[in-house]
Amino acid sequence: GQDSRSFHVGIQAPLGMASVGEMPSITTVAGGQLILECPEDAVPTPHIEWHWEGSPLQEDARRQVLAEGRFLQIQAVGAADGGEYSCRATNALGDTSVRVQVEVHG
Repeated sequence: GQDSRSFHVGIQAPLGMASVGEMPSITTVAGGQLILECPEDAVPTPHIEWHWEGSPLQEDARRQVLAEGRFLQIQAVGAADGGEYSCRATNALGDTSVRVQVEVHG
């Protein structure tokens, strides 16, 4: 006879978000919506924190963290939303961060 089995294997991998050269920059238009992504695919799934201008980002009615930290959504973008955003992903194997400069044009 025949026997078949199926296995799901999760391979632990260190966090690997690489940024090369200068900090990437995003330009957006005032009044629109901006979604920033923290590009992580590490195992085990990392804990993600967002920072703005070096301080922990405070969520409010306009700024919301979605999908367990993977996305940062900003509604009704204004000039005051410009600056440096970063996401830091941490798991048992280490941590890494990605930075992006956001410029708002009115």
